[in-house]
Amino acid sequence: MAAAAIVMALAPAAAAETPTFYKNVLPILQANCQNCHRPGEVAPMSLLTYEDARPWARAIKAATASRKMPPWFADPAVGHFSNEKRLSPLDIQTIAEWVDGGAPGGTAADAPPARTFNTGWNLTPDIVVEMPKPFDLPARGTINYKYILVKGNFTEDLWVTAAEMRPGNPAVLHHGKVWIRPPGSKWMEKAVPGEAYEVETQRDILGRNAIEEGNDIIGKFNPGLGAQRFDIDGAAKFIPKGSDLVYELHYTTSGTVASDVSKLGLVLAKAPPKQRYYFHAGPTAMNLVIPPGEGNAEVVSEITFGEDARLVYAQPHMHLRGKDFELRVVRPGAASPETVLKGSWNFDWQMGYEFATPIALSKGSKLQLISHFDNSQANRFNPDPAKQVVWGPQNWDEMSNSFIGVLFPTDTAPEKVFLRSGPSLLPRGTQGPTLGDLARVDPNAVAAASNASNGGKQP
Repeated sequence: MAAAAIVMALAPAAAAETPTFYKNVLPILQANCQNCHRPGEVAPMSLLTYEDARPWARAIKAATASRKMPPWFADPAVGHFSNEKRLSPLDIQTIAEWVDGGAPGGTAADAPPARTFNTGWNLTPDIVVEMPKPFDLPARGTINYKYILVKGNFTEDLWVTAAEMRPGNPAVLHHGKVWIRPPGSKWMEKAVPGEAYEVETQRDILGRNAIEEGNDIIGKFNPGLGAQRFDIDGAAKFIPKGSDLVYELHYTTSGTVASDVSKLGLVLAKAPPKQRYYFHAGPTAMNLVIPPGEGNAEVVSEITFGEDARLVYAQPHMHLRGKDFELRVVRPGAASPETVLKGSWNFDWQMGYEFATPIALSKGSKLQLISHFDNSQANRFNPDPAKQVVWGPQNWDEMSNSFIGVLFPTDTAPEKVFLRSGPSLLPRGTQGPTLGDLARVDPNAVAAASNASNGGKQP
């Protein structure tokens, strides 16, 4: 009798229920996947319903078990991020058991309420500013970066708590930015609104994008990036009365004739902000050189903070040879640097990382970006392993910088906050700059910082 009782007691555990879609899997998809996996977004299939997800069950299991999905490339041992997209081990196990059990739907009554989305947006915009006419692309060929001046018609100063740049045609817009161009800015002052210009042949019309004129990025598009919020600790972005916008667009041809009309959505602050959110190119290596065939080329860049600030966001940027990145803070008087972000690079998913707690950067603190590149034949994405690679806008060129979101008082001039320093002051050499080049530079030397949108020229 005792043995029979033990067998009966163990039976429920041995016959654990197979997870079902509605009860167990749908909540995971809602929390981690549906922002991209829904109609009109960047993912190739929708995962809103059981009928959507069931044909992809085995692919979902494989992608989550390998941590290919959701895309997230930060080292889990470094830093904490409010927008982290890593699935828990329990979530991955639940999906695997659901698929192995036949991917049952279960009872629809077990489903959580469906998520509601504002069609065409990841936010609810108060203002939408659209390109005034389509940009037409040929079926094939290289498209240089395009810059389009768009009249803002802002009749009063605005503070913005969130923004989203949305491509009209994501098949051809690889990534883009929208800049605030305040009154008095010389950048693109000769441009005709709505017309597309390029640095390579029309530099005299574009002019120089200078931080001291107040030019600031208000919105960005990268696959998987989504909307950007600026309301951390009561902050907001500033658009001065009379400002225009400049769309900076990196198009790629798709094999068919196409066109794009991108747009920007803005959410306005309901009260005056406590501090200003400013978006900057961060540590930038316009002097980078990657030797031919080098499989682990190091590039180091640096900025110094000329005023107290707080770091809330980082988005490293490289091209097809990028391997990994590390962002570290060097504080005045500190014995060693502090790594605040570290991860692997994926050109197809250029993620932004929102720090769970803002990182205080006192005046004189330095922010260094250490990146590595694979210019060898082993890199299957490498356009040309025999080429010496320098900074440039196209995918076969390279870049190394980390865009950053920073908070500082509303009456602080941005050009006083960001100062180029360290290896970023050096002339272009034959490789690097590397960590070894730190010793070649006066640690107190600084210069005007670049915003990485002036055609590869140092300011």
